[in-house]
Parts: sequence; structure tokens; C-alpha cells
Amino acid sequence: MKIFYSRKIIVLLALLLVVSVLYKLALSNQKIDYNTQVKPIINKKCISCHGGVKQEAGFSLLFQEEALGLTESGKPAIIPGDPEGSELIRRITENDPDERMPYKHEALSEEEIEVFRQWIKEGAKWGEHWAYVSVKKQNIPDVENKWVRNDIDRFIYEKLEEQKLEPSEEADKATLLRRLSLDLIGLPASAGITKKYLQDNSDKAYENLVDELLASPRYGERWTSNWLDIARYADTRGYEADRGRIIWKYRDWLIKAYNSDKPYNDFLIEQLAGDLMPNPDDAKYIATAFHRNTMTNDEGGTDNEEFRTSAVMDRVNTTWSATMGTTFNCVQCHSHPYDPFKADEYYKFMAFFNNTRDEDTNADYPLLRQYDSQDSLKLVQLTGWLKSNASEALAKKYFNFLKTWQPTINSLQCDQFVNAALISSWFAGLRNNGTCRLKDVVLQDKTQLMFRYKTNFDGGKWSIYLDTLNGKLLKTVPLANTKGEWKIVTVPIPAEKGKRNLFFKYYSPVIKSPDDTGVQFEWFQFDVPFPGKGKPGYELALSNFNQLMQAKVDETPIMIENNREQFRTTHVFERGNWMVKGNKVEPGVPDIMNPMPANVPKNRLGMALWLTDKKNPLVARTMVNRLWEQLFGFGIAETLEDLGSQGIAPTHKELLDHLSWQFMNEYNWSMKRLLKEIVMSATYRQSSAVTEEKLKIDPNNKFYSRASRIRLSAEQLRDQALEVSNVLSKKMYGPSVMPFQPEGIWRSPYNGEKWKMSTGEDQYRRAVYTYLKRTAPYPSMMTFDGSARESCLPRRIRTNTPLQALTSLNDSTTLVISRSLALRMKELGGKESKVQISKGYEAMMFKPISAKKLKALSDLYAEALRKYKTDKTAMNQLMGAKDKPADPETASLVIVAGAMLNMDEWLNKN
Repeated sequence: MKIFYSRKIIVLLALLLVVSVLYKLALSNQKIDYNTQVKPIINKKCISCHGGVKQEAGFSLLFQEEALGLTESGKPAIIPGDPEGSELIRRITENDPDERMPYKHEALSEEEIEVFRQWIKEGAKWGEHWAYVSVKKQNIPDVENKWVRNDIDRFIYEKLEEQKLEPSEEADKATLLRRLSLDLIGLPASAGITKKYLQDNSDKAYENLVDELLASPRYGERWTSNWLDIARYADTRGYEADRGRIIWKYRDWLIKAYNSDKPYNDFLIEQLAGDLMPNPDDAKYIATAFHRNTMTNDEGGTDNEEFRTSAVMDRVNTTWSATMGTTFNCVQCHSHPYDPFKADEYYKFMAFFNNTRDEDTNADYPLLRQYDSQDSLKLVQLTGWLKSNASEALAKKYFNFLKTWQPTINSLQCDQFVNAALISSWFAGLRNNGTCRLKDVVLQDKTQLMFRYKTNFDGGKWSIYLDTLNGKLLKTVPLANTKGEWKIVTVPIPAEKGKRNLFFKYYSPVIKSPDDTGVQFEWFQFDVPFPGKGKPGYELALSNFNQLMQAKVDETPIMIENNREQFRTTHVFERGNWMVKGNKVEPGVPDIMNPMPANVPKNRLGMALWLTDKKNPLVARTMVNRLWEQLFGFGIAETLEDLGSQGIAPTHKELLDHLSWQFMNEYNWSMKRLLKEIVMSATYRQSSAVTEEKLKIDPNNKFYSRASRIRLSAEQLRDQALEVSNVLSKKMYGPSVMPFQPEGIWRSPYNGEKWKMSTGEDQYRRAVYTYLKRTAPYPSMMTFDGSARESCLPRRIRTNTPLQALTSLNDSTTLVISRSLALRMKELGGKESKVQISKGYEAMMFKPISAKKLKALSDLYAEALRKYKTDKTAMNQLMGAKDKPADPETASLVIVAGAMLNMDEWLNKN
């Protein structure tokens, strides 16, 4: 027996030796690929000590020049072509645990060591990660099969053959109708579209359905829901107070952009830099609210510059995460741990965003001011008068000022308060004889001061001194009692030179209490008087200007760039600390990426043009991957948020590149054309039925041998239920709504804001319009993996929890929908319960119900009927006092409707 076991061990050792030799022979016969063979080992075993965060012994494997450079020993660790002379090989093969690398971790395997040795022998050639190489036109696989419908299928079929898998047959028409409707418009198709498609047996039936759904105005609402996660859209400002923010016009802009099929490059440019485009209209300004969705800290005592800086950094991180699928936020404190981005490149990119006008103000300045029709006419007339009597440039200047109140200096820039304070971190407030400073004000050629203030006291005087409180008195301004209302006042000031510090002092003889705040300032503007004095119509023009300045308007937070006087320099933050400034940097993009296009400005507009340049390797891939994920449940590269070396590699890289090339070059960035190409494929149209063999080979369906079954999003679950129960409002656009929500969800400190339930059809609007409070999002949305939108969310991770079942069964909204669905079932099915149930199922699933399901639901109906015939109290409680008719039959149908709304096939997309 011992001899037998000894022989067995010898045989096993011999086999291992043979395998090792064969592995080395295989390596020697093929070139080592840095990206697929070397980089994964580095990331897993080496980079934590020798990368962007730490460089032990002065050795880093993050960048080629660092890896091949000199270490602290004065010698390189890697000598290309000489593995045995390379310190790296010596250390990873060392037997002494104090010398061997990785230090105090598991040793590299023989295979891993051999990869390093062979790689160095071949010259230690670096490779570029696939995602940072510009998209190139792909060769279409030479696949001939009757299953194939378009080029997507050729890429898919090629991989299926490699995995010895066969594609599935096409799903039935009813399944395709529901799948396509939910994917393209987020709702079941209308009765008219449904009937038309199911009765059309022509070869064009499916394509006609695709075209009708893409043309539906509901398309824009569905895809806007997805983008709002990315844009971190909310109706509140976040942090502790989480006060309201009126920014819903940005959501309307998105819906219109999707419905008009705005090219994706324009879609991005307008959101990132619409204000910097030539002669931007209101829509382009509103588009820039994309980056005004950053959180604002309204808590008293906070540092406004800290949270302004935080917002700027969030814009950098969101731009990279949303549009380029890159974890660029990892570069704030040090070079990226895994990808080729250096710390100073983060701050060079931040410089593009560091000169926006917003400063964590109470009013969310800058704002786009939109006048009513009468005042809009006055604005047009005023602009025309200025063109005729001043100049084109001045007309544009005053037009922009009236539309935005910019440029102004916010009073939160005041400091050196004595018997004064920055009230709520927003307003410079002065008590009697209180003083403060406003530093670095450009007074050159400025002879007019405009300011916004409020006071409750008579007889107030505001004295302005140059350089110190004992300096030259520039102006004493009488301040009339505004009775606590904000008022804009204009006064002349003497001409001065250069940039000066201004000191303010306030006094009123009627103030008796030393604790009373005499005056609050919001902003100041130093300029020249209104032009055209002495010209015909001057008095009317000036009067119209002043009236328009004070007019009540709709306002939306937008992006506006600083002028030259308010320009900010950008510095590297040492170890990511905004208070410790390092080297000054200029706007720029990372070296690994495509260079800035020639002749573009070094501002946000130039950055946006760089981003959408076809040479950019990430933007098209990221959007194609996102749209694919929305249709199939997983991206071609699963980690939408990280296409870098730590992300999950694409299963079909060539297909991703093919679609990205088509998206840019053939479809001219049309999202609708790209979506149509995907949904027209045989890959998309497959049945979701699965065999044991397919589950064994490809359990997660990464090779697409079938359609995936995917749980619907929070928005789709609500919207389809409202639609099938005939209560969904068709109303589009406008302010956010507040559907039913139990008392006590909101706890709003400081402001006393409450959830005020909407009335009428606004209770039944699509989920995209639901008011979102960051600190207390709508509960059922969060239960089904919605986002609080405090930061950009490129991908929702689907979860499966008991709370979801409790919500879909017991939520008050579900009960209301069940009542409405029951009434529709009665309307469709007459008086016979089985017919009612059958018709209800057909309305939900577009196909007849099976006998087994009908029996189960009929039995449930019969059981409920027995209960409610004897228990009137329970019946009335279920139906609610206001719902008529309250009879046992209807109540029983409500129970059945509730069960149907919880069917697995209803909650999932098949």
C-alpha cells in the first residue's frame, strides 16, 4: 500500500513538472501581453506598496518611466532584456522572507514569476490599457447564420461558438412588446400601439413598433430618469438643512433633449459649457444646471470656500464618472493607485471648473432669470435701444446682467467683522457701529455702486472707507427702511484707481438694542452708469432697466464663468487638503488621454470640445456601455463606473468598439439610432427561457445565449402599475410633485418644510417627476435601489430584499393602484370574475392567461369573497371610505389585483 501511494505521488509530481514545462514553452512561443498578463498581477500583488499611493524604496510600477527608473538604491529594479540582472526578479524569487516580495504577503506563483521573467526578457514593454486607446473601426466577424440579423449578432455569435453555446429562439410577440416598451419608454405600450403590433403579421411589424416607441414623448421621460442619477439631480440642496432648490427646468430640458434626439456630443457640450457657447439662449443656460446639482451646505458657521471647493471637485469627479467611466476621484490626494493618472493632472482638470461664479450662496447664485411675456418684450425693446444708442457690446452686457445679475460680488466675501457677522454664512450683517471689510475690489474706472440690501430701521447710514477704517471716506450712503424686504439701489461713487480694500461701517440713530442687526447686504456691483444719457428715450430705457432688475421672475441655478476681475488661480492641494495649496497649475487634460484640439479655449467650453472629440477614447464607449446595460441588465464591461484596469474587462471588447465607432461616425452621436440598432438585433429579441446546460456554462448570461430576466427599476415598477390601472397622468414637464407619503418621513431642521401631498392628477404623475429630498428620498424608490443623489451614480446595483416584497404588497400606493386596477378589470370583463381576471392579465402582460394561473387567482378571489361577505368592516377598510362601490365582489377583485401586481413576471422584464 505504501509503495502504491509513493508511486501515485511520483506520478503527480511528474505531471506537475510536465505542466510547468509546457506552460514555460507556451510562454516562450508567444509574446507576453502587458495588459492581460502583467498588469493584473501588478494590481493584485504589487501596487499597494509600489504605485500611486506609496512608492516603497522609491520604486513604482504605475508609470513606465517610474518602473524603469532608478530606485533609492541608485539602480533600476527592472532592466529590460535582462531578467536575471533585474532586482525585481531577484526579490520575487528570494527565499529569505525578509527579502522576498511581496513583503509579508503570499509569494507569487511559479506561473506569475515566469510571466514577469518572460516580460522583462522581451524588453519589459509597456502596454496601454484598452480603454485609453482611441476607438478604431472594427472588422466585422465573417459569420453566416440564419439567426444573424445585423452586425451586433455577428460579434455575439462568434463568442457563442467559442463557448460552444447556441443562441435562443426569438421571444413571442407579447413578450417582445412588453420588453421593448419597458426598455424604450419605461411603460407598457398604449392600447393603440399594442393592438396595431399584435395584429400586424408583416416583416416590418417589429421595426414599426420600434419606430413608434422611439417617437413617443414618453421616451424622453424614461431616459431622463436614468440620466438624473448621473447628474445627481434632486429638489433639495443636501447636507444637514437640506433646503429646497428650484431646478426642475433642467429635468424638462433633459426630456426635450432626449425626445428631439439631440446628438450626444451636443448633449454633453451644452450641459458642461452651454453658457460659454456663442450667444447662448435660455435652454443652453438651463442645460448647465447639470453641474449646479452639487450639494450646498446651508448650516450656519460653515466655511463657504470649503464647500465651494467641494462642489468644484464634485464636478470634476462627476464629469469623469458620468461621461468617461473613470474613477478620477482617486487622484485627489495622490496619483491613481491603478491607472495612469497623476495627482497634478487632477488639479489641472479642476482648473476648468474653478472659475464658475457660484459660491455656496443662499439664493444659489448665479440664476437664470426668466421674465413673463410683458417683461420679455421690455427686455427686447431695451436691448434694441442700447444697440442703437450705445453699442452692440453694451447691449449684450446689460442683457446678460438683467438675465443673470452677474457679475456681482457676493457679500459673503466680507471679513474682519467687528460688532457684525456673516449671517447664516451668507449675508454681511452689521449692527449699530458695526464694521467689516470687502477686500480686493477693482475700482479702476468704476463710478457707480449697485447693491442689494434689507433693513427694518429708519435713518441708517452706510459709510465706505478706502484701505482702512481711518482711510479716505469714499461714500456715505443713506439706507431707507425696506421693512425687511430685499431692495436694489444704485448710487454714484467717486473715481478711484486700481484694486482696493473697502471698509464698511453702519449707523442708525433709532436702533436702541446692541443686539439688533441694522442692515444685511447680499451683493454689490461696481460699474459705470447706465449708458446713453442725453439720447432720445434715455429716461424710459433707464426706467425699464430698473424695473426689470426688480421684477419677479422664474429662476434656475446655472453655470456662469468669472470675469477677469474675479479670476481664481488653481493650485494642487497637498495630500488633497484644500487648505494646503501647492504648485499653481493651468487648465489641462491628462497625458494618457487625447490632447486638447487645436485652437480651442482653455476653459469649460474647450474642455467640453476635447471631451467630445472623436479621439477621446472613453466618451463613446461609456455611453454605449450604459445604453447596453439598460437593455441587457449588464454592460459589455460590467463596471460602468470604472473602465480602468480595476474594472471588469468587457466580454465583447470588439463589439463595444464597433458600436462606439458607429455611434460617433455613422450615427452622428444619435442615441435613438444606436438604440434602434441594438433592439433590432437577434441578440436582443431572444427568449429568456434557459436550459440547464446554458446555466452551467454561462450562469450570468455574459455571452448572451438568451435574454436576461431583469427586475424592473423603481421608476418602471411605479409607472407600469399606474399605467395598467388607468390612473397614470399624461401630463409632462413642470415642478416636482408629492404623491402619497406617510406622515413623519420628513424631519426638516431649521426650515419646517413639510411633504404636502399633491392633488388631482399630480398624485399619479410618472416617477421621474417625484420630489426628491436628499436626506429623505421617496421610500419605495429607495427600497427598489433608487438613489439619494448626493453624488453621481453611474450604475444602480440591483438588490433582492424582504423589504421589497413588503413594499410591493403593503405600500399604500399599491393599495390605491390595486383598487383602480380592479375597477378596470370589471370594466373590461363584465360581471364574470374569471373573465375579469383574464382581461386584467391580458392588459398587464399582452397575452392570454394560462389555465393554471387563472385557477390560482380564481381560488384567491373565492377565498376573499367568502371573507368579505361576512366581514363588512374589513371590506370597508380595504376599499376606503371614498371608493365606490364598496361591495364584496369589488373588494375581492382588489385582493386579486394586488396579487397580480406582485407576480414575478410583472416585477421582472422577461
